[in-house]
This record gives sequence, C-alpha cells and structure tokens, in this order.
Amino acid sequence: MPAITVENPLTLPAVAPPAAQEARPRPVLGVVTAPTGFEGEGFPVRRAFAGIKYRHLDPFIMMDQMGEVEYAPGEPKGTPWHPHRGFETVTYLMDGTFVHQDSEGGGGVINDGDTQWMTAGSGLLHIEAPPEKLVMTGGLFHGIQLWVNLPAKDKMTSPRYQDIGGGNVKLLTTPDGGGLLRLIAGDLDGHSGPGVTHTPITLVHATVSPGAEITLPWQSDYNGLAYVLSGRGSVGTDHRPVVGADAAASGE
Repeated sequence: MPAITVENPLTLPAVAPPAAQEARPRPVLGVVTAPTGFEGEGFPVRRAFAGIKYRHLDPFIMMDQMGEVEYAPGEPKGTPWHPHRGFETVTYLMDGTFVHQDSEGGGGVINDGDTQWMTAGSGLLHIEAPPEKLVMTGGLFHGIQLWVNLPAKDKMTSPRYQDIGGGNVKLLTTPDGGGLLRLIAGDLDGHSGPGVTHTPITLVHATVSPGAEITLPWQSDYNGLAYVLSGRGSVGTDHRPVVGADAAASGE
C-alpha cells in the first residue's frame, strides 16, 4: 500500500494534537467489520460502512474498499456502464490503475495515489475499467470509493470532475513523525487538501507506524469515521481493538 509516501515524515508540517485543556475526546460509538462482496464485473470489495447508523454516517452514503487483490493475467475486472445522480463518488487508488469514461465526454486514468472526484449532480452514465496493459499482465489493485451525498440545493447541479494527482495531496505528519497523513480534502489544523467539496468534509489517508499514535483536532459538528485498510491497532481513549476491514464511528 505505497500510495504517496516520504522517506522521512519529520520533514513535513506537523499536525498538533488538541490542547488538553481545550480538547474533549470523542467517544467511540461502535466498531463494525465490513462484509465482503463483489462489484461491477466481479472485483472484490469490502462494504466499509455497513452496519453504521445513518445519523453517524452523514453526509456519506457508503464506501467500498476495492481489493486489495493481486490479479493474475486476464483477471482484472471493472464495471459496465451505469448511472449516478444526486451525489459524488470519490475514487482513491493506492495501488494499480483504473480508466474512467462518461456520457458527458469526460474521462481519464487514475494511478497509484491519484483521486478522481466525480460530482454526478443532475446525472450521467459512466464506466470504470482496468487498462489493457493491466488485463494482459495482471498486478496489484487496491483503492477505495467513497459516496458523498450532495446538499438538497446541489442535487441537480451540473456534473463536475476533479482529477487530483497524488503529488498534489497535502502531506502532513504527527509531532513525533509516527504518522503520515495524506490530506485529500477539507481542513486539518490550518492545512487544506486539494479536493473541492460541495458538502463540508475532511478526508485523510493515514499510515501509522508500529507503536505510534495519531490524535487529530476534529470539528465538533462533524461525524467521525475511521476505517482500517490493513494492520491492527486500537481506537479511542478506551483503546477499542481494531483490525483490517474494521470501521469505527465516533460522536460527541
């Protein structure tokens, strides 16, 4: 899971943990394990937020973890043409490559560390497929696709695309360098990610070194969701254990 990384995180700006006298730790409301399934033409996914109550999920609709899978030659799969309307899809690849085309004439290639932010708005058809080279050779494929609800006033907005190259993501760290934070969208401790959102959200891909800890200053009016892509650790002040494919929701 390389995505975008750096050799020495201590060269990056550090995100300061909230001051003890100002901070109130958010309780962990629950931990759920994502069930497995298949999407499109049959690529494996984990339904990351299945089992989380909608009031703790808003403004997200769902999230799929795509892979992690090592394809043999001839195995890579995508999706057929299908419609979207009234929300946004955020596709973030850590490993591999995907090709996108849509009925509005848009398209592009997403590679390791890249994000494609598609605002479906008033509606479109699109298709996502592995490139011919990946189909021929096989290879590693791993990413997420997050669905973000649009505010009522923006449900019928014109479709919009943002192609966010991995090199444009804001890289941050924790004071001791034990955590690498890739800020894709939103604000965090005075830093901003490159993604432009209709709905205020903050999206971070974090890598935590063994034995390290991440404490983030989170907006009190935001829901808080953490999904474990791989590994094991704990969340919250009560150190609830989590492993790969676990999702934790927090609240005030």
